[in-house]
Parts: sequence; C-alpha cells; structure tokens
Amino acid sequence: MNFTKKIFATALLASTIFMTGCGQMNIGYVDGEKVESAPQLQAIINEGEQKLQELQAEAAKELEGKEGEELTNLQSTYQRRAQGIQQAYSTQLRQKLDSVLAEISETKKLDVVVESSKDNPTVFLGGIDVTEEVVQKLQ
Repeated sequence: MNFTKKIFATALLASTIFMTGCGQMNIGYVDGEKVESAPQLQAIINEGEQKLQELQAEAAKELEGKEGEELTNLQSTYQRRAQGIQQAYSTQLRQKLDSVLAEISETKKLDVVVESSKDNPTVFLGGIDVTEEVVQKLQ
C-alpha cells in the first residue's frame, strides 16, 4: 500500500471513529493479497485477463500495416476498449467482495472493515481478522 492509500485509510478510520462517538467500535480487517487468491475472485481475474488477451490479439491483426492517423485512431479505439474491459472486471471484483464483506460485517457486528497486511498494516492493535472467512465465502 503506498503512502497516499495509508493516509486515506487512516483518515477514513479516524472519521469513522469520530462519527460513531466515544462508544466502542468494532473493526474488522482483511489481507487483500490473501483474499485475491480466492477461487471466485481468481475466476473473475482470469476471465478479465483472457478478454484483454483476446482484444490484444485482435488489435495486433487490425493494426498491422496501418499508418498515420488511421493507426492512431485504431490505437485509441483499442485502448478505450481495453479500459472498458478493465473497468467492467474491476467493478465485478469490487461488487463480489463488497457483498461478502457486508455479510460478514453484519454477522460479526463490525462497524468498519479495512485492508491490512503484515507488510503494510492499517490495524496495528486489536481488530478482528476476517480474511479466512472472506476466502471461505469466495470458494
């Protein structure tokens, strides 16, 4: 996690704590790298990568022998299509993960779930690790 993400996560956590008042807050955390290896998410990732590879092969054939403005226009078209594919599959991943996290949050009565890993911890003390539950639900 880069420095900007850490600042954002810390600010989000601080604002959540502020908004809930001085009462006890239940914080959950997941290790994003471990969750990414879950079968349902890997299937989405693999499908997205396959679509991008197919698009790349199509683009290579289409762009062959093109020059000038025609080449530039085709490159732009394929770049937009690739971005659309990436966005669509990123949205699918986010929705799948959000639904599982919402379910676990409700079950465990968590106020917030943040991403935290050993290399880049967001939660330094306390918190409930829900990583394995998320991975199990994404089998």
